[in-house]
Amino acid sequence: MATPFTLASEAARGFSNAAQYDQYRPSYPAEAVDKLLTHLGVAGLKNARVVDLACGTGKFTELLTARPEEYEVVGVEPHREMREELVKKNLARVKVLDGDAGNMPIGEGWGDALVAAQAFHWFATEASLKEIHRVLRPGAAFGMIWNVEDYNGPKAWTPTTKWEQELKDIIAELEDGHPRFRHMIWRQVFEKQQDTTPLQTLKDTFAQKLPLFSLPIGEDTVKWTVWLSDEGVWKRYSTLSQIANQEGEKKEQIQERVFKALKDPSTERNEKGEVAVHGVTYLAWTSRV
Repeated sequence: MATPFTLASEAARGFSNAAQYDQYRPSYPAEAVDKLLTHLGVAGLKNARVVDLACGTGKFTELLTARPEEYEVVGVEPHREMREELVKKNLARVKVLDGDAGNMPIGEGWGDALVAAQAFHWFATEASLKEIHRVLRPGAAFGMIWNVEDYNGPKAWTPTTKWEQELKDIIAELEDGHPRFRHMIWRQVFEKQQDTTPLQTLKDTFAQKLPLFSLPIGEDTVKWTVWLSDEGVWKRYSTLSQIANQEGEKKEQIQERVFKALKDPSTERNEKGEVAVHGVTYLAWTSRV
């Protein structure tokens, strides 16, 4: 039986302004999307069934529906405001459902692939893996994708510029105990994964522990740079849940620090005065055993 998943309060509050999230969060590079769908075995597979888990406002869903394969997509999202934002887009061949990583209203073995975009760190649990395993057909693949700005990367990743390091320092000061991509804790669930299957022997029944998904997981990255106005940098930065959850004077102080950091002489700008924002799109994938 599926296990209900409780949406973290930080996510519920931080993403409540779904329209702003949809407007200022980036989409995913075409190269990264092609790579991920190829690794998932659905690139070129006509009418493949794809589950977009924690689909949010549909940043990745839109890319799936624009593909020539004409995928049949089911988007699953527990956050009401984000789900409603996606429904407004009226995307072709997309069904949007209220559900979560531990309880997807999808039949067993339905999916040819499942993608969690910008989300798996919120529900990287054994219960979620079991539910993902349930909705995928045997041999189907599970993919994860994240856009990771330099200022929101893992501690070991060195930002390209001084201002991006300053914004990264601010995030470090606001740690709230909830795992994000940058903590890389989500990887541990694959190392610990196990399934208990009764096997009958001549003498007794014993439990054999089998993996749910193949190891090692595949990994790749695609680097990118986008150009944003100073205000655009702030609006994008403020969609991060740890920033969005700040209020009043505290949030104003963070905003002041961001604009001050952008004034550093080393900040790279184009002829329009826009700032170069650096990052990578990180991909990971594994197959259902």
